Amino acid sequence: MIVDALPIEDRAIAERLASRYDGRWLQGYVRWKVRTDRAYSAARDVLSGRRRPLIDVGCGIGLLPLYLREHGHAAPITGIDFDERKIAAARKAAQGYAAIQLRIGDAREPLPRDHDIVLLDILHYFDAASQQTILGNAARAGDIVVIRQGIRDGSWRHRLTAFVDGAARVLRWMKAERLNFPSRAEVEGAFADFDGEVRPLWGRMPYNSYLFVFRRRASCASSGTTSA
Repeated sequence: MIVDALPIEDRAIAERLASRYDGRWLQGYVRWKVRTDRAYSAARDVLSGRRRPLIDVGCGIGLLPLYLREHGHAAPITGIDFDERKIAAARKAAQGYAAIQLRIGDAREPLPRDHDIVLLDILHYFDAASQQTILGNAARAGDIVVIRQGIRDGSWRHRLTAFVDGAARVLRWMKAERLNFPSRAEVEGAFADFDGEVRPLWGRMPYNSYLFVFRRRASCASSGTTSA
């Protein structure tokens, strides 16, 4: 039913993006992510019309940058991930798209200012100090910061999310030494100078995912949006 509810445009995008990756498993993964993962459409909606360059921290196989391009997002995009295998797959898939740079890097490294920032499901692979470094870097650099993250709240959704992500780590799909889910307060704490919005983003999925959108308090002249 999730697939049936997907707009025809996104079904076509899912097929186009899947064809850019090698191997049936990875192609199937791309189709599944585009068709079921609400983080992509949520990020698209928040970033619609934005002109500021975008940094996707923990970009993995580069699926979000490609998805945004397919939906007409024209701002330059940089994807950063420390997994060389995924960056290699991302670079191959991104061939032919303009102004997408995909590079190997550490999520904890400082970020250039005056960008929009996206962090999708990466914080829980770091210890608490590293999480605050990542969030602090995003707060210093970002005009808009979009975060999708499972949070630690003791719910059954949290326990299931921790189990699934733990399995991904064991299977080496996620290269990480630990799982350390932050609380909602720990995510929000770095963004005192922002207006924040937080809402569940699990849809029909069982995972304990939340969408955090932080917008820096600034004048309309520096908002980075297109004119009305």
